[in-house]
Amino acid sequence: MERRRVPGLTGELAAEFAGTMIIILFGVGVVAQVVAGGIGDHDSIAWAWGLGVTLAVYTSAKISGAHLNPAVTVALATFREFPWRKVAPYALAQTLGAFAGALLVRWNYSEVLAKVDPDHTIKTQGVFSTLPGNGTLPVHTGGALRDQIIGTAILLFLILAVTDLRNSAPAANLGPVVVGLIVVAIGFAWGTDAGYAINPARDFGPRLASFLTGYDGAWRDQYGDLYFWVPIVGPLVGGVLGAGLYRLLIGRYLPGPEDVTPPATQPQTAAV
Repeated sequence: MERRRVPGLTGELAAEFAGTMIIILFGVGVVAQVVAGGIGDHDSIAWAWGLGVTLAVYTSAKISGAHLNPAVTVALATFREFPWRKVAPYALAQTLGAFAGALLVRWNYSEVLAKVDPDHTIKTQGVFSTLPGNGTLPVHTGGALRDQIIGTAILLFLILAVTDLRNSAPAANLGPVVVGLIVVAIGFAWGTDAGYAINPARDFGPRLASFLTGYDGAWRDQYGDLYFWVPIVGPLVGGVLGAGLYRLLIGRYLPGPEDVTPPATQPQTAAV
């Protein structure tokens, strides 16, 4: 009988790259379709991001644990004994996957983006990266940072709740579906103040791709303020807070030892 091959770090990074790229292909792709093509609306955006996360988790969970988000990786290293030595490689693979996915979307939608916004301005910058108040509402850096901390805390709290085998974890391999629905719900309820990036790789990778392909203002918001750091710092802080709250309020009261199964054998997923 052939022995099952155990993936090493290279395989885990490949899975994180592929999974994060899949999220961006659906997530950034649907925003491009709505903004540049005029097809769809906010609801289709929320559903496509959630479905992208679901499909990405199914793709990568058995190999890497389907973190797909540096905020998830840092939170799991803090509270679930994920090795700290893997945090930087995972985050880099996730960011590169997001970058590659965004480049594909940018290429595919190049004609309609050029027609709607020939100078590649703030008008379509939000296709690739988030802005305070989605570029139009009266939200500034502080409000967006607050929003990203809260939104990512919700994400990590719920991810730990539905992947903790001591809790009522989804059965029959439905975990990725439930995680995708968490992202949909966050999109429905927490998308106003900062576009629910809740994932540093999801924002920085596409932001870099847009900058390299003609969006000179990609690093700034509609007020001209340097903004790119907000969807990085906010989720990293919020993820640790959410995971810590789960342990404080729920995890320590569940029976049995805390699950420390290596991530390659159990989905400990993901985000947009």
